[in-house]
Amino acid sequence: MENKFAIAIHGGAGTILQSEMTPEKEEQYKQDLMFALNRGYDILKSGGDAVSAVEAAVSALEDSALFNAGKGAVFNAQGEHEMDASIMEGKNREAGAVAAVKGLKNPIQLARKVMEKSEHVFLVGDGAEIFAKQFDLPFMDKEYFHDEFRYQQWLSIKDTDNFQLDHSVDKEKKFGTVGAVALDMTGNLAAATSTGGMTNKKYGRIGDSSIIGAGTYANNNTCAISCTGSGEFFIRGVVAYDVSCLMELQGLSLHDAAEQVIQKRLMEINGDGGLIGVDQKGNFVLSFNTEGMYRGAGSYNTQPFVDIYK
Repeated sequence: MENKFAIAIHGGAGTILQSEMTPEKEEQYKQDLMFALNRGYDILKSGGDAVSAVEAAVSALEDSALFNAGKGAVFNAQGEHEMDASIMEGKNREAGAVAAVKGLKNPIQLARKVMEKSEHVFLVGDGAEIFAKQFDLPFMDKEYFHDEFRYQQWLSIKDTDNFQLDHSVDKEKKFGTVGAVALDMTGNLAAATSTGGMTNKKYGRIGDSSIIGAGTYANNNTCAISCTGSGEFFIRGVVAYDVSCLMELQGLSLHDAAEQVIQKRLMEINGDGGLIGVDQKGNFVLSFNTEGMYRGAGSYNTQPFVDIYK
C-alpha cells in the first residue's frame, strides 16, 4: 500500500481581483506560495512529520512580505505589529497558540514551543515574548516589518475608527492570514495558522487565527483545518472545529463538510473567507466564498500546484 501524504497551504482569501493585479505581482505571489508549499511537501515526501511540515510551510509564508503574517504583518492603531499564531496535531490533539506578540520573526515557531515545551495552550503579549526568549527564537527590529504599501494603507485610516482586513483598498478585500495543513505517512494530521490581524486594529483585538477550534483544528479521526477570513465570524462559527464535527457526527466527507461550513453555515452569519483541509485518506480541500484565495496543495498522487482566483 502506498504511503499517503498531503499538504495544503493558504495565504489569505478575499476580493482578489485579476484586474487589480499586475502580472509581475501575480508571479511573485505564486513563487512565494510554491516555495512555502514545497518546503512542507518535501518534508512529507521524505517521511517527515506533519507538525514539522506545517511549521516549515507557514514559516516560509511568514518570511514573505506579501502576506499578512510575520514580515508582512499589518500596522495596528499604534503603528506597531501584533501577531497571532496557532498549531495543533491530530494524534493527541495537543495545541499551542500565541497572540499579540511583537517583534517575533516567526510566531508559528513560538506556537509550536508552547505546544511542546509548556503545560499551556495559549500565551499572549509580553508573557509569550518572555517565553520565546527562553528558546532563542529570533526577534527582529521594526524596520524588518516595515512594508511601504501596508504603511500607506495604515496612514490613510490611522486616526479614524476604521480598520481594514489586510491588503484591502476600498472595495478590494483580502485577508492575508497564512496557514498550512498536512497528513504525514504515519497517518498523523496537523494544522497551523499565522496572522498580523487587521490594519488599524485597537484594544488588543485578536482574531480566529490563534484560537483553537475557530481558526485552527486537527483530529486524526477526521481532518486538519486552517482558516482565513473575517476572524470575528470564524470565532462565532467555531469554523475549524465545525468541519471536523460534521465529519465525525454526521459522517460527511471532508469536501462536503467544508462546503457546508463555508458556503452555508458561515454565510448565514454573513461571514466571508475560506479554509484549507486534509483528511486521513490524503484528500485535500480548498474552500472559499470570496472572489479568490491564495492557495496551493500537493499529495502522494497530486503534483504541487498553486492558484489565486476562483
